[in-house]
Amino acid sequence: MATRETAARLVLRLAGAGLTAAMAAIHLRLWAEGYRGLAIIGPLFLLNGVVGILLTVALLVTPVRRLGPVAAVTALFTAGTLGALILSLTTGLFDFTESIDAELVRPTLYVETAGTAVLTVLAVAALRHRSPGEHHHRHRPRQDRTRSTPEHEDLRK
Repeated sequence: MATRETAARLVLRLAGAGLTAAMAAIHLRLWAEGYRGLAIIGPLFLLNGVVGILLTVALLVTPVRRLGPVAAVTALFTAGTLGALILSLTTGLFDFTESIDAELVRPTLYVETAGTAVLTVLAVAALRHRSPGEHHHRHRPRQDRTRSTPEHEDLRK
């Protein structure tokens, strides 16, 4: 039976994967509809779409015990993409300045902001999660199991 924590992680995982897929789809659509002709930006849009698809799949298939790092990497990737969009809207990026009124800019801002937040929460939740069989022990020095003889006693002094 799933606990609330397990159910919450599943919802976050599915939402994070959906938002990552949406980000990838937006970039691939814009690349196909004209951004591919832009130097540097075009290849980066294609790369973002492909990496976004790979990260979406990774979010969906990664075992729970390894979900934390995958969610963290995806959150960082999404935050970086959001940062690049904000730069392109303000100071420009690679000699390209985007307009807030351009197609899909506002939806992209929403998707990437939500994606960064959801994936960050998922990463923290997954990294804090420990399976029932997993116990993390501090390293304990190994005890000396040799028999103590008078010769050994002299060596230890």
